Amino acid sequence: MSSPPPPRKGFYRQEVTKTAWEVRELYRDLQPVGSGAYGAVCSAIDSRTGTKVAIKKLYRPFQSELFAKRAYRELRLLKHMRHENVIGLLDVFTPDDTLDDFTDFYLVMPFMGTDLGKLMKHEKLSDDRIQFLVYQILRGLKYIHAAGIVHRDLKPGNLAVNEDCELKILDFGLARQADSEMTGYVVTRWYRAPEVILNWMRYTQTVDIWSVGCIMAEMITGKILFKGSDHLDQLMEIMKVTGTPPPEFVQRLQSQDAKNYMESLPELEKKDFASVLKNATPLGKEGPSSQSFLAHSPTNGWPLRFQFLATTKGPPQTFSPFSMIPLGYRLSRDTAGSKGMHSLMALWA
Repeated sequence: MSSPPPPRKGFYRQEVTKTAWEVRELYRDLQPVGSGAYGAVCSAIDSRTGTKVAIKKLYRPFQSELFAKRAYRELRLLKHMRHENVIGLLDVFTPDDTLDDFTDFYLVMPFMGTDLGKLMKHEKLSDDRIQFLVYQILRGLKYIHAAGIVHRDLKPGNLAVNEDCELKILDFGLARQADSEMTGYVVTRWYRAPEVILNWMRYTQTVDIWSVGCIMAEMITGKILFKGSDHLDQLMEIMKVTGTPPPEFVQRLQSQDAKNYMESLPELEKKDFASVLKNATPLGKEGPSSQSFLAHSPTNGWPLRFQFLATTKGPPQTFSPFSMIPLGYRLSRDTAGSKGMHSLMALWA
């Protein structure tokens, strides 16, 4: 078996958890942070500044049209993000010399230290911290939504937190423009809105608000709010708390099978949300906080005004949101493939 060619000039190669990484020489001391279905993350030191950064390597981004579209969306969106509560892109590079060889690329982002999921596993969050974290999630979401973007994959693992309790929203590989047709298999099951589970093809940014409600309830109680074993069980877990959806919700479903299924279900009464959050902190016992996010037909305007955030101290929500980004979600194979990605990366340089 022949050995791989030497690294490109200005790059070095290192094995990290049995995977070859080939990165710019200015990024030193690679250390594994985590991995998922689509990529892995290492921390590194930027030798120019001495600061710690996070480097994300996407797994086989061009192995299929699905993977290529996800990678293209994430890079295209991150290139435009400029907000304190949304992760930004510091650098993007490929170790490959030519377009014909182009198979890998890396995204460099600020290093945050942990994510909300890991934080909740290790400690009980105080009311003040919950308020501040939810406030930051909503600030970031308002910025994203102002551009007409739906994140579609909000969950504790996609909310990065640093040692100063500063939060940034991560992972835009599933993000879509709000007016584009949606697919149902998005968002980790436990944080999905009912319309996502039922494959409502033109849902809006309110699906992100639902996810925030699930996340907030989990912060308050320390337990996952709706822990279904499959998508139908997930729907039943939701309805045990929120009650049977109103007829107007069912009529808006595009799938006749989904309508028939919903109409066949027994009537369930809505629970008092305070009882769902029993033994919770005073914040949870106040009542409508996280319940305000969990409605069958929520409005999208705007949770930052909710009373439970009135005492939150943070920067004012004043920003100039980036304009609608032509993300090209109906991508051709060429656009989303290595050629299109290479062209997009060239704009960064």
